[in-house]
Amino acid sequence: MKLTKPSDVRALLAAMDFHPSRVLGQNFLIDANILNILFDAAALAPTDAVLEVGPGLGVLTEGLIERAGRVVAVEKDSRLFEWLQNNYIASPKIALIHSDILDVDLAPLLAGGVNKCVANLPYAVASRFLVELMGAEHAPERIVVTVQLEVAERLAAAPSTHDYGLISVLAQLDYNVSIHKRISPSCFWPQPEVTSAILLMVRREQPLVAVGDRVALLHLLKLCFSKRRKQLGATLRGAGFADAEKILAELELAPALRPENLSPADWARLSSRLG
Repeated sequence: MKLTKPSDVRALLAAMDFHPSRVLGQNFLIDANILNILFDAAALAPTDAVLEVGPGLGVLTEGLIERAGRVVAVEKDSRLFEWLQNNYIASPKIALIHSDILDVDLAPLLAGGVNKCVANLPYAVASRFLVELMGAEHAPERIVVTVQLEVAERLAAAPSTHDYGLISVLAQLDYNVSIHKRISPSCFWPQPEVTSAILLMVRREQPLVAVGDRVALLHLLKLCFSKRRKQLGATLRGAGFADAEKILAELELAPALRPENLSPADWARLSSRLG
């Protein structure tokens, strides 16, 4: 049985009486070329411990086990989890967790040595999960995931572009972010209604600007990007920042700028000064 062969995948799921859920974003990767591109981008070594989210039938899991030293795979669906348990019961290199990834406490996994995340992410959780993952204290050194193209475009967007926003800032402060490969819907079964992409995130040796209070930064970004067509000075004054224009001037940022005009480094400096 080949998990990159559509007929084999359909036969296996039929035997399991399993019907992929659109709500859960259960679109199984069936393209071997895309699989190899994922592995190459992950640059795996026997010293790596990898987090996989939504392993499904294990098309990615098998290669992760072969290349990495340890794999932690989190699967929400009980039937797929049972399949994975039966399939990998003899492998000492994998730990399976039956849970929604959004309910998993990432801190002990990351502190325990998980240094990379490689996954075909379920569309429904991708953005929320990535924000939590890259903001963690021991965030992975490399993240290689398939996501909806529009999500990848937001994370990789440059300042002063339409797609640039809160999640772009959070990602780019700590990571070099790029769209590694666009993926056609035909590379999945069942085919999703959207184009996907391999998102490659490599953690910087040092953040662009150190952020002392990430909660304060997130609050500021939410405030300003929720009013992204308003001038920054007006938004900050309206939120009660009395010294906003003075601080903007000291940072050489014009009050008439809009949120998308500030670089990630600008946002970090502004957040630190506003307190």
